[in-house]
Amino acid sequence: MDLAKLSRISMKHLITLHVMLDTLSVTASAERLCLSPSSVSKTLSQLRDSLNDELFYRHGNTLIATPLARRLGPSVQQMINDMNQILSQDAFDPTHYQGRFSLAMRESTFELLAAKLSAHILNLAPNIRLEFYSKDNIGFDGLSKGSLDFVLLPHDLSQPNPLQDDLVWETLFNDEMVCLMNASHPLAKQQNISFDDYLNYSHIGITDTDLSTPFFDILLAQQSKKRAVPISVPDFGSAALMCHHSELLFTCSRRWASIASQAKGLTIKPLPIEYGKVAYSLVWHRQSMNDPAHRWLYAQILLCSH
Repeated sequence: MDLAKLSRISMKHLITLHVMLDTLSVTASAERLCLSPSSVSKTLSQLRDSLNDELFYRHGNTLIATPLARRLGPSVQQMINDMNQILSQDAFDPTHYQGRFSLAMRESTFELLAAKLSAHILNLAPNIRLEFYSKDNIGFDGLSKGSLDFVLLPHDLSQPNPLQDDLVWETLFNDEMVCLMNASHPLAKQQNISFDDYLNYSHIGITDTDLSTPFFDILLAQQSKKRAVPISVPDFGSAALMCHHSELLFTCSRRWASIASQAKGLTIKPLPIEYGKVAYSLVWHRQSMNDPAHRWLYAQILLCSH
């Protein structure tokens, strides 16, 4: 162990690297750390010399982290969490907490939880800063890199979770899938739709690069059948809006369909076939629970989801 070399790297260097991996901007990092951009640049220069790596390089107008910087991200986050725990031995007090939390969720989850959660959190911790991101823009990798605290999303429970051992999944609540259609759709007046009816019309799909093919579509493939999906969109709201103006069918969460403004006026029908179990789940990085503030937010999310 080269103690002399280690002594040249301080928490200041680690925190700067951690924030830079999140923002990919010297200016934004300086604002978050309440420092000048020149101070952040100086700290990065010292860290580059110590690690013998560029850490960040510019590609056009974008700053990109090197493979070493990205690889160091989870370890640096853990060291910061450990130090924070050492310095925060007292019970967590949300009324005086001035930290920041980042959550990513699908648009459908935002409809169900974000407003209620935000009001609840800000009532208990008025100085906190909550940042919500679209899961399409920053997903599970954000948890591993330390730029996200939680991901909330609906998913098919039959889908295997992404192969990341350090991620923990917990079901917030179970749901069922239903079929949405325009109120003037030819199937809307039927009490129940048949399996053939369901397959005879085209469907709107939802894109998600992180999750596998839903069990329902796998089940159809086993029967040598498949849905016609000429259009795929990134969120439930966009799909519902398209239903208002077409004869396309949209299969989605019953809980979302019952409260979402975009689904108002659409007809809800039970599916003609067993879809499988679906749920809204909370995902986080295992090591982040070492932070008492993180554990507090976790408890509030559970409270708001019931």
